[in-house]
Amino acid sequence: MVPMQLPDELAIRSEGGPKIILVVLDGLGGLPHPDTGRTELETARTPNLDALASKSSVGLLSPVGEGITPGSGPAHLALFGYDPVEKLIGRGVLSALGVGFELAPGDVAARLNLATFAEDGTVMDRRAGRPSDEEARRVVDRINDGIEAPDGVEVHFIPEKEHRVVLVLRGEGLFPELEDTDPQRTGLPAHPVRPASEEGRGTAEMVQGLLEQVRYILSDEPVANGFLARGFAGYEPYPSYLDRYGLRAAGCARYPMYRGVARLAGMAIPGVPSSTEDTVTLVERIAAEHDFVFVHFKDTDSYGHDGDFDGKVAAIEEVDALVPRLTALDPAVLVVTGDHSTPTLYREHSWHHVPLLIASTWGRPSAKSFGETDCRGGDLGVVRGKDLMSLALAHAARLDKYGA
Repeated sequence: MVPMQLPDELAIRSEGGPKIILVVLDGLGGLPHPDTGRTELETARTPNLDALASKSSVGLLSPVGEGITPGSGPAHLALFGYDPVEKLIGRGVLSALGVGFELAPGDVAARLNLATFAEDGTVMDRRAGRPSDEEARRVVDRINDGIEAPDGVEVHFIPEKEHRVVLVLRGEGLFPELEDTDPQRTGLPAHPVRPASEEGRGTAEMVQGLLEQVRYILSDEPVANGFLARGFAGYEPYPSYLDRYGLRAAGCARYPMYRGVARLAGMAIPGVPSSTEDTVTLVERIAAEHDFVFVHFKDTDSYGHDGDFDGKVAAIEEVDALVPRLTALDPAVLVVTGDHSTPTLYREHSWHHVPLLIASTWGRPSAKSFGETDCRGGDLGVVRGKDLMSLALAHAARLDKYGA
């Protein structure tokens, strides 16, 4: 199924034209602190974002739908203008693309956690003590050296980051709709690999056998001695940004999954930044070569999951300090928002709307600062995630009149 397109009559001016920069502070939205009544964004000292908001159109973003708590994959696909309800992409595919694996139609991918298992098979640590990237690579090399692939099937284990590993299977007739093996709690055994229907029993049994082989290969490892599997998915290509919008697009993100969703949308990945500041440095290096640049910052979401209000405030302030370097690139449109809310009081993704600003020549300014309260009264109102790209294109004067 092809993701929803803009109406055929909505012509996009694809030759030349102004540039668009989309800045995503992952998990940006928050909830008021009980002591102050201000969210993390409203608490943070953000003179640059506030100045930008004061001359921009502002509003709130509903990433996927009202009351729906989105995962990072569908939330980003919505930001990129694809309808995530029509086509749900599993995390395994995004992780595989994020580590640079060249997927082919029909490949099946899963996101794995290195884990610690007790002798009785129960899970002691779902993340194997969060090993370093180097330690995880050593363990995965052992697996790749010792694994015996089934006849007619290629098996690839690729380190992603820390305890995260990607599994890619390539062969004829593979069935992607397999259930997770992660019990989500310690003290329980891993779930067996189960297919969503009888059609997938062969693939499920094959994957179960691979996971058991891994346990045998790693039986002498004191910590990382097995895998928990999540996010099984089959790969199908998506229409690219160039095909849909006529935009030469690039994605700048530290974490592999977000590079993966950018690659799924046909964006170039010009490098792997090592820090928040390095991400902006990468944008500065490549912006002139692209019509659209996606810029991702992860720390706001990480602190949200940790329940660290002050940490999330500091992460927002770190990005704010770099905003002048992005505005100095003089994009016609600068969009700042999040893919979803991760309030530190909630510690998880939530269904709450996300602050949004669109800076361009054609805005209707109303806000004095960038925060949930001011954005709630902005001229954009509540924007559906999948409509954000058409708004950005309009502000960049890249859309022709619709109809006569």
